[in-house]
Amino acid sequence: MISATKTALIAGLMAGASLSAPALAQNAPVRSAPAQSAGASASAATSPSSQARADALVKQMTLEEKLQLVHGFFPPLAKPAVPIAMIPSAGHIPGIPRLGIPTLRESDASLGVANQIEQRKGDVATALPASIATAATFNPKLAYEGGAMIGAEARAKTFNVLLAGGVNLTRDPWNGRNFEYLGEDPLLAGVMVGQHIKGVQSNHIVSTIKHFALNSQETGRTVLDARIGTAELRESDLLAFQLGIESGNPASVMCAYNKVNGDYACENDWLLNKVLKQDWAYKGWVMSDWGAVHSTEKAAINGLDQDSGQELDDQMFFDAKFAEAVTAGRIPMARLDDMVRRILFGVIDSGLMDNPVPESAQQIDYAAHAEVAQRAAEEGIVLLKNQGDLLPLARTAKKIVLIGAHADVGVLSGGGSSQVRSVGGAPVEIPLTKGAAASFARITWHASSPLKAIQALAPGASVTYVDGSDPKAAAAAAKGADMALVFAWAWRTEAQDPESMALPDNQDALIEAVAGANKKTLVVVEAGGPVLMPWVSRVPAILQAWYPGQRGGEAIANILFGAVDPSGRLPMTFPVGIDQAPRPQPLGLAELHAAEARRSAGDKTVYGMSGGVASFPVDYPEGADVGYRWYAAKNEKPLFPFGFGLTYTSFRYANLKVSGGARLTVAFDVTNSGKREGADVPQLYVEAKSAAGTSAYRLAGFEKVWLKPGETRHVSLTVDPRVIARFDNAAPGWIVDAGAYRLRIGHFAGDAALEGAANLDRVTARP
Repeated sequence: MISATKTALIAGLMAGASLSAPALAQNAPVRSAPAQSAGASASAATSPSSQARADALVKQMTLEEKLQLVHGFFPPLAKPAVPIAMIPSAGHIPGIPRLGIPTLRESDASLGVANQIEQRKGDVATALPASIATAATFNPKLAYEGGAMIGAEARAKTFNVLLAGGVNLTRDPWNGRNFEYLGEDPLLAGVMVGQHIKGVQSNHIVSTIKHFALNSQETGRTVLDARIGTAELRESDLLAFQLGIESGNPASVMCAYNKVNGDYACENDWLLNKVLKQDWAYKGWVMSDWGAVHSTEKAAINGLDQDSGQELDDQMFFDAKFAEAVTAGRIPMARLDDMVRRILFGVIDSGLMDNPVPESAQQIDYAAHAEVAQRAAEEGIVLLKNQGDLLPLARTAKKIVLIGAHADVGVLSGGGSSQVRSVGGAPVEIPLTKGAAASFARITWHASSPLKAIQALAPGASVTYVDGSDPKAAAAAAKGADMALVFAWAWRTEAQDPESMALPDNQDALIEAVAGANKKTLVVVEAGGPVLMPWVSRVPAILQAWYPGQRGGEAIANILFGAVDPSGRLPMTFPVGIDQAPRPQPLGLAELHAAEARRSAGDKTVYGMSGGVASFPVDYPEGADVGYRWYAAKNEKPLFPFGFGLTYTSFRYANLKVSGGARLTVAFDVTNSGKREGADVPQLYVEAKSAAGTSAYRLAGFEKVWLKPGETRHVSLTVDPRVIARFDNAAPGWIVDAGAYRLRIGHFAGDAALEGAANLDRVTARP
């Protein structure tokens, strides 16, 4: 039976109950990507006609047509009763031609139109750098351009739903999927994901935002129970989602695999009905992650609107069972109508209904799109160390040696559902023999050769490569070179967390040997996040290249030779050792290993999405103090702090002016005090208290500026009150307490190039 309270809530949601929230103050200007085929951006505000049109369509639909839209097929496994022409892809929801409702053809995305293990033979796409590299640009315009580019390619390939928009905060440095997300800070992540989604939907197709919520580790992701205070969750992970939804207006939200405080995310009444649909007045639809549905009535009543990839669920929950529940009245017809209305609203409001994708593939300007990927890679690469100004490398160098990581042929890519079969192919691809990702991931390199790119920039030099498998041979090759470039790699993937943050395959010994043989040793790290660096004091230069995408080799070469000034900043904290992190390793490893042992022994019950792992708790006692706030609270000095990154020039700040009252505004001057043109990312941090009573400096604003030597730029930052507020469940809502707030302008978290204070009035805002 459905409780009276639940029935009233459903009625309120269907009536379109709306609660206002302050708009995102810092909405950066954007520009279209080259060869972006669609016209204007999708509406950032809800269009009244979209709701009315969706209502009218629902009234015209039969029960069978409504039921058709609330569950989707997973093409590799789907066997529908009536044959359907499905593209090998992530998902397929048949349309209703008589009403002009398009078939929804879904593709995995975020880094490009995915084609993980080449289920579509010969279908390539432009591969962006990892999302964490885009976050490292601190440049919302690049996030928009990347989204616009992959959205254009999706449309040209006849896809109209991109499963993009990953924004789960980095809570643990070892999380296998960190490379797909946008770092540890809710403001940075929210701003960047909003622009990425807006770019995708500028092509009049649907983007999701995912994974809602607290999908913060991959070990046991389908069964773990993420436990955290609800106010602290509002101030951290949910704030990133809220900012992204407000600015990006995604047509769909994808709920996560895991539980949140006891209930699965895809049947979590508080998360889906209370927060998303009531407090945030979200009008689009909630789709499940693939295989994340565990019930019929509970999931539907508690806010799930569409079961995605139903063949991956343990049972078919939204097919015949759902129809029977509606017929029997256990799921009200009004709730089914709301589910369908939300789907149609997203399809209409994104512009897809009025601008259907072509029925056959269109030509794509891959050369222009590659430039988008390269710009993102160049701005996202972070120079971590440059002792003695070893970089930029002089073009007069006569002997350069590249070592390791297949740098002769390509650059590494992260694995899982985001894997793009990039233009140019995969020169190296290594199948997995075990692990949860083995069925859909391979260790893959994009065909962008750092060796060739460096040879092109240094045509007069001897530029050679050795594979690094023998540290002694590599050291011998490096001896006497003008520069020894060691390319280090650490592969990360969806579905698996690494059990160690150390570089694999004896790479630490390789770096030590080369650094011992050549004092001019640079380490280029290709990884989805931080790795342990026991050699950090013995190498003069370190470049964090992340997974730099299909033009990563060219981007790395341009940074090394100074054709492009490094301007990336870390979107996550790099620890000295794993013991500095809130959790030194993934929780649930013992359960995972036990299940693997049973599987190896022939136990057939350990298959399915759970992999035979029973539910286990993962507590997040740090609450809202994620990342750099955790390190400050514990008085721990990281190896490299959030927001950190070096350049080939220098910048100074002056003339701080602060305006308080109802809204905090901070202004100051940035001057390029060096001898080269370059880009800086001044960051505003404000000390504020959380719901838990802890006090921390929080990122409250940032802006990327390009300056010529001696040039000064005036920067003004207006702070969204929620970024410095505490969330009060009793109010309920956001509260900025009246009083004095200390603030800093710095080059990274913990830096205080300028300091000041502001007196703020008490400000409250609805959830």
